[in-house]
Formats: sequence, structure tokens, C-alpha cells
Amino acid sequence: MGSHSRVLITGADGFTGRHLTTFLLGSGYEVFHLSSDLLDTVNLDKELLAINPDFVIHLAGISFAAHENSEEIYRVNTIGSLNLLESCRGLGDINRVILASSAAVYGNQVTSVLDEALCPSPVSHYGCSKLNMELLAENYSQYFPITVVRPFNYTGIGHDAIFVIPKIVKAFRQKENVLYLGNLDVFREFNDIRDICICYEKLLCITEDYCLTNICSGTTYSIRGVIDYLVGTTGFSPKIKLDKKYIRENDVQFISGNPTKMHGLINYKFKYKLENTLELMLKG
Repeated sequence: MGSHSRVLITGADGFTGRHLTTFLLGSGYEVFHLSSDLLDTVNLDKELLAINPDFVIHLAGISFAAHENSEEIYRVNTIGSLNLLESCRGLGDINRVILASSAAVYGNQVTSVLDEALCPSPVSHYGCSKLNMELLAENYSQYFPITVVRPFNYTGIGHDAIFVIPKIVKAFRQKENVLYLGNLDVFREFNDIRDICICYEKLLCITEDYCLTNICSGTTYSIRGVIDYLVGTTGFSPKIKLDKKYIRENDVQFISGNPTKMHGLINYKFKYKLENTLELMLKG
């Protein structure tokens, strides 16, 4: 699509937003960054009317699941999203709104491969705030096409070291002697931000009035495997110490997404392996 289509990105100064802006500009889109506070409905309405975007990609929100202020999580992730949807409704004509939810909405399931047919059961305020957003969003699909995405873990250059993969890479880059982590033997997806950006762009072009889809590869890696790879690549080996604050009770050992629905929507399979991502992150 590209070619002068106007895309408004919320949360454009965040990790995903910065990468997505660069990618969409390179693909021929006009990209606008929301400057209004999502809780300031007056200025939010004015800004959307002034930009009059063809597409909106809503990334803004609190993305760290262990964020301590639960009230703020709901205010930003749920009420802020509701305000944005109301402003989009006021535009009258918009091609599609993409809302970034999270795989955290699944919570603890009896299966380790998570697909969209499962009943969400979030176990954190972060997950609950995203599920609330999803439920609100479905009501707006009568006004404009909506895609809700549930990304599984992804990382890349510029990712905040509060998250586990950039934290580990930072320790190797700076040759920190001790690295405090939780369970090393959990297997999770750690996808590449470049694949995520491609998925977002492709999802702009689908025809469904409303859909909800994972953004995932189905490929998992253990934290221990990541550390072993970095030791082998760098020759540096920090001392790993377990810290109870990083260990979650009843943590499921294997969790991945089922990408079948995503493949059907956009016909894309992730092409970047974690080794490629880690190499780039090591170089900085």
C-alpha cells in the first residue's frame, strides 16, 4: 500500500515505535507521531482531526508487566485506548486501526502453545488492562476496521534493559562480572523487532472488518540457551546468580504462540533467528 498513505503512530518514541517509524517511512508511508496525551481528550480530538490519518497504529501504553502502579496501568492502557477509539470514531473515514495488545492476556493456560481460540485468563494488572482494551475495541468495529494484535516477546537494538534479553546482552557488552536472573530453564519466544515491523505493515492491508491475531513465530529459546550462545560468541562468562524477585510462582516452562492465524492473514513467516538479533544487539 505505502505510497503517501498517512499513518499515525501512538507511542512512537518507544522501542517499537522508533523501529516501526523507520520501516514505514522506508516503505513509502507518511508517518505522524501523536503528541497529545491520550487522557487529554480535547487535544487528542484536535490532533487527529488535523492529521486525518488513513491508518492508526496504537502502540502507546505501559509495556512493562511488573510496573508497580496498577492504577496508572489501567488509566493509560485501557482508558487511554478508549479515548483514542472515540477520537478515531470522530474522524468519520479511516482505513484501519491496529491496537497492540499482548500475549499476557492468555495468562496461565493448560497448554503451552497459545492460540486465539483460548479463553483469556490474565494474571497481572498489565494483562487485564490489555484484555479490557480488547473488549472495548470490538465495540468500535462497526465504525471502522480494527485489528487487535497479541505480540509475543520480541527484542532488538534499543530495547530497554529492564527486559530480560537486553539486560543479558548489556551484561555481556559491559563485561559485568555478576548477572542476576530468574529461572534459566523457561522457554519463550524472543522474536526480532524487524519481523514485528513487517507484520504491522502487512496487517494494514488486510480486508477484515475486525480481527484478533497473535504476532508470533512459534519458536522458543531458553534463557540458559541465550547465555550459552553469548558466552560462545564473546568468550566472556559472567557469574549467574538467581534472584527470587525474578522468579514467578507456578511459571510455565514452555510458552509459545500459534502463528497459524497470522500466517493466514498476512502470509508471512518470521525470517530472523535469535542469533541474528543477538549479534546486532552485541554490536549496539
